[in-house]
This record gives sequence, structure tokens and C-alpha cells, in this order.
Amino acid sequence: MTGARPGPRPPAGPPGRPPGRPRSAAADTAIIETVLRLLEEGVGIGGLSMERIAREAGVGKATVYRRWRGKEALILDVMRSLDEPSPEPAGLSVRDDLVTILEFIRRRALAKRHSALLRAVVAHVRANSDLWREYHETVIQARRETLLAVLRRGMATGEIRDDEDPELLAELFVSPILARSMLHEWKDLSDGLAERIVDTVLEGVRPQTGR
Repeated sequence: MTGARPGPRPPAGPPGRPPGRPRSAAADTAIIETVLRLLEEGVGIGGLSMERIAREAGVGKATVYRRWRGKEALILDVMRSLDEPSPEPAGLSVRDDLVTILEFIRRRALAKRHSALLRAVVAHVRANSDLWREYHETVIQARRETLLAVLRRGMATGEIRDDEDPELLAELFVSPILARSMLHEWKDLSDGLAERIVDTVLEGVRPQTGR
């Protein structure tokens, strides 16, 4: 398996873990890094077992099971570890905040395009409806709420027409990059694309005057 790893970071961990002795962040990271290394070495996700992961990480199997209820939950944390932290909008300009959000989505799409590792993990999580729902609820939904908050701010300040559904407006802004990421992978994701999309869509959703 080839492709640059897109910036791994220590796992944030899924919500709802049982109380007890505080977990060792070093052990968490070692286990996550072991899974990433095995995948990079060409081991398929189907070929991973909790026993092998524990052995390769130099920890006991019980240590892995105390952290993750099973391999699927561990793979979800591996996917979270590959995520960059979402940028926080500066709040000074709706246009600039939208560019910041779309630029993050563009970079994420590029990382997936160039990383076989990330594509494999994402494909595995998407194939499991429960895992994908949990990822959507804990990661994607928070990003979507950030975008909706910027759009609602633009409506309140008169930068965006206020007679349209913010959910629909959000889709108008993000769909071009998502389409190039998921449906038309041969199409360009070049620098400046986020600005072009934001400026084009904003032109159409500004309040109309003189009608």
C-alpha cells in the first residue's frame, strides 16, 4: 500500500467510554500507529486481528480491548487519527470564513486522492453503516454545523439572502468539491478552487436589489 499518510495525530477517542483507570495516551498512540504501519505495509483491514495488533504494538490483548470494543471501533479511531483538526472561522468576513471551510474540504479531498491508506480506511468505515453513522455524528456533523453557523450569520448581516434554506445553501457551497472528490476524481482540485466556488455561489445568493 502506497501514498503519504495525511498527518496522523493522537486519537481523540470515541465518546462513552466506561469510567475507570485513566488511559495511557502513549499506549493509544502506539496501537493506532501500529495499525497504520501494518496497513502501509500492505496488510488489508480484513487481515488485521486484535491479537496481531496487540502483538505488533507490544501490548497485551486486554490492553487493546480495554480501549476498543472490537476491531471496527479501533478502525474508526484510526480514521479519526488521520483527520486534520477543522479550522475555526475567524468571524470577520462571511466570504473569508466560507473560503476557510471549503479550503479545508479541498485539502481533505486531496489527501484522500493521494493516500491509498486513507482511501482504504475511509472505504472500510463507509462500508459499515454503524461506523459511518458514528463518524458522521461525531465528526462530519460538527463541521456541517460550523458551515451552517457561518451561513446564518451571513443571513443576519444581509450578506446572504435570508429567504432560502441554509441546508440547501450549504449543499450549494460544498457540492462542487464533494463531486470532484467522490464522483469525478479526475477533475482538478487546484489552489484557488475554494475561492472560485465561494465567490461564484455568493454572487447568486446575495440579496437582490432593484426588483
